[in-house]
Amino acid sequence: MAGRINDDDIALVRERTRIDDVVSAHVHLRPAGGGSLKGLCPFHDEKTPSFHVTPSRGYFHCFGCGEGGDAISFLQKIGNLSFVEAVQQLADRAGVQLRISDDGTGPRIEPGLRSRILDANAAAAEYFAAQLMSPDALAARQFLDGRGFDRTASEHFGVGYAPRGGRELRHHLNRAGFRDDLLVKAGLVREAGYDFFQGRLLWPIRDAANSTLGFGARRLHDDDRMPAKYVNTPETPVYKKSTVLYGLDLARQPIGRKSQAVVVEGYTDVMAAHLAGIDTAVASCGTAFGDDHARLLQRLMGNHDAFNGEVVFTFDGDEAGQKAALKVFSGDQNFIAQTYVAVEPNGLDPCDLRLQHGDAAVRELVGRRVPLYRFVMGNVLDGHDLDRVDGRLAALRQAAPLISSIRDTSLVSGYVRELASMLGMDVDEVRAEVQRVGRRRISEPVQARAVAPPPDDDDAPALVSGIALPDPNDRGLLVERSTLKLMLQHPTLFTADWNQVRPDDFSHPAYRAVFEAILAHPFDGSQRWAEGVRQLTTDDQVRGLETELLVESLLREPDEHYADAHAARLRLLRVTHDIAQLKSRLQRTNPVEHTSEYNQMFSTLLTLETQRKALQHQSIGPLD
Repeated sequence: MAGRINDDDIALVRERTRIDDVVSAHVHLRPAGGGSLKGLCPFHDEKTPSFHVTPSRGYFHCFGCGEGGDAISFLQKIGNLSFVEAVQQLADRAGVQLRISDDGTGPRIEPGLRSRILDANAAAAEYFAAQLMSPDALAARQFLDGRGFDRTASEHFGVGYAPRGGRELRHHLNRAGFRDDLLVKAGLVREAGYDFFQGRLLWPIRDAANSTLGFGARRLHDDDRMPAKYVNTPETPVYKKSTVLYGLDLARQPIGRKSQAVVVEGYTDVMAAHLAGIDTAVASCGTAFGDDHARLLQRLMGNHDAFNGEVVFTFDGDEAGQKAALKVFSGDQNFIAQTYVAVEPNGLDPCDLRLQHGDAAVRELVGRRVPLYRFVMGNVLDGHDLDRVDGRLAALRQAAPLISSIRDTSLVSGYVRELASMLGMDVDEVRAEVQRVGRRRISEPVQARAVAPPPDDDDAPALVSGIALPDPNDRGLLVERSTLKLMLQHPTLFTADWNQVRPDDFSHPAYRAVFEAILAHPFDGSQRWAEGVRQLTTDDQVRGLETELLVESLLREPDEHYADAHAARLRLLRVTHDIAQLKSRLQRTNPVEHTSEYNQMFSTLLTLETQRKALQHQSIGPLD
């Protein structure tokens, strides 16, 4: 969809959408008290429900993995949709006609078209799967059998067959109520009325929400008029090859649970890997693995445990495999997880490896993975004559940037020694070159690829722009958290100046950032005010913290006295801290030598003590 959706229409979609209706299509929800609902999180594997939905405020939040947002962001995450696609889908449900300002970037998508295409694709996938057992599909079944896939495997992956006649799918879908113009837009039928896929073995390509976006097709017959061995659905409103991965529907939950993704090169490789026990395997469809694919996998793995996660690529050991590895390395900054390469020495892909040596061999292939940096570094050195001084120096200069960009800084020292050994050079000379390149990267931030090193402590909290997120169970920060919950959930209980609360009243940087976001978006009386605060928050994790505070329940129904007591208690903590600091300074100050300074501090202390007493009285009352 080109153009920009009218802001009022987006607001209307949010107003007419019940988030519990949207979420319940994917998650079984049950009452959790206080008007909240809970269920098992769809974004990570769990046995105890930590996924909460608050219909009255229109938000969801998982206290296990940290995912959260509104109905639009839920659809984006669960269906791998863009913001515009998610809004369009909800608008179709709510009967909202979206107004779109033309930005001249391309054709618009008519309302409801995306959902109708998905329905047509689902019907086509069901039809193709049924045709796999037809007499016409003998070659398709023989192909699968020759690669070690039986009927059970074919059904598990939804493999199908497109008849050779040329119009069978079109007629079938016409009878099911799908018009030709829709089938053309879906990439299922050509303008001339012929089926797009004819006489081919088909794999449905689905997104993380199990919606069929398109198909991948393999040539089976010599008289196939399409010369390419593999053909994919053309670009459609739902199928964009740079953003889809085959096998994602099956691998989504294992990827999130294990924080691992294994990227293979073809449909049969994905099948072989899953059947061998590598249930995190996916493959790009009709295009090389790119930046959008990387960002998709990173989102599925989640940033909260990213440094413990890994992305493993399986490449052939030939020149094409080496070029593919270099391309992945050039986009490696899109991963926070560590990136590895698994290369089969004999050049077998996972499908052939399983066929010749069994399931264990496929698992061992992934188990023998090596860091991407080491694989690429070896290929770089192979391009130089290391018997010559100038060859070794050239190899060092080409390999040093690889080491300086290694995300896990604890590995750098070891890689420096390894490179020195491979080059036959002094370790200090190699280290100096790596450090020189690293300093140049820091001085050129636009080109820099360095990423903050992983925390030493496995239980270290997540970072927000370099600061740690607060522990929600920290009793020392209870007042700060509770006050922000009240402000976001019940802003009308506070005065226009938020009961005189200031950013300095928050000791934790993340909580202070949330309050500064509140100040940046003055309360306007709107029910969607909190959403405005979230929209203006640029830091993703601070925005996630705001969602968490919006969803967390309160222990009692609040009123103005309750809110005022929280604000007073928060200010009291700062005043008490300031008094302690001032008393310490007074003890260190000589009243005879620094009389003026001492008297000024003493006067300030009296003022603070007066404030403290007033706030103590004002803060009387229970806090949750």
